[in-house]
Amino acid sequence: MIVILRLGHRYVRDYRVSTHLALVARAFGADKMLVSSIEDEVKESINEVNERWGGDFAIEEIGNRWRDIIKDWKNKGNYIIHLTMYGININDIIDEIREKKDIMIIVGAEKVPKDVYELSDYNIAIGNQPHSEIAALAVFLDRYHQGRELEKEFKGKFRIKPSNRYKIVERL
Repeated sequence: MIVILRLGHRYVRDYRVSTHLALVARAFGADKMLVSSIEDEVKESINEVNERWGGDFAIEEIGNRWRDIIKDWKNKGNYIIHLTMYGININDIIDEIREKKDIMIIVGAEKVPKDVYELSDYNIAIGNQPHSEIAALAVFLDRYHQGRELEKEFKGKFRIKPSNRYKIVERL
């Protein structure tokens, strides 16, 4: 199981970012995203994507319980991965992380508290430069799954038929 923990969500400002983070998480093989709080429109948007395009990706509001959730996840023998530009380069550690099956990936929206770094089993950098949390999650999940997530078939009402020239959508 792959769970994304989104730390913080600034209303209005992060609406699109949180939506896109959830879309990337869903498309790249995560099972759900935990958020402290989020607009209903974001959850509705993801539910509509699931209904039309398939999948059962979920968004769950957790309030301010993120510390307890992280500790509980670790107590069950699962692993915490924090994506940060200050961490170990992904290329140096991804093979070791791939051996872990149940992981929680922490993605910050605002300044990340120090204890997130301390509670995490791995603080991972997708390059040690400022970058988007959406891009970091996409790169991490792609490296973790070695590209196989792109072959996943979703059972939905619609499917895209790949084409070099046209937009072709099939109704199933």
